[in-house]
Amino acid sequence: MFKYYFEDFRVGDVVSIGTRQITESEIIEFATQFDPQPFHVNPEAAAKSKFGGIIASGWHTCALAMRMMCDSYLHDSASLGSPGVDEIRWLKPVRPMDTLRGERETLETRASTKKPDQGVVTSEWRIYNQHDELVMRMRGMGMFSRRPS
Repeated sequence: MFKYYFEDFRVGDVVSIGTRQITESEIIEFATQFDPQPFHVNPEAAAKSKFGGIIASGWHTCALAMRMMCDSYLHDSASLGSPGVDEIRWLKPVRPMDTLRGERETLETRASTKKPDQGVVTSEWRIYNQHDELVMRMRGMGMFSRRPS
């Protein structure tokens, strides 16, 4: 049995998905593997960039948001995966020692007509820094089993 099923997602609900502080070494380690642009991996080059220092890859911010989602509700849910993400916006740079805070808003729920034991939830995930500045916004869908009778 799970804590969250399709029926537990209500349009308009906004819930916390947790917090996470990010370090410079984490930023460099992630970017070295997946997004090795100079302003993500090289402190000297980053200092000369328009960012004035190391910043996290937007993909790293997405990965951190995904971890927050897993820890806050997906591990306790009847999740069936996701058909995709519709929009990602990186609005402000994420910097070393930023403390990120996430929230999820349920935008739409739709019971499946072809598979009556499941439904689709459309959500917006927002990530803020310690100054309450929105640094990332992502919209996408998740598929969830319906609560057993």
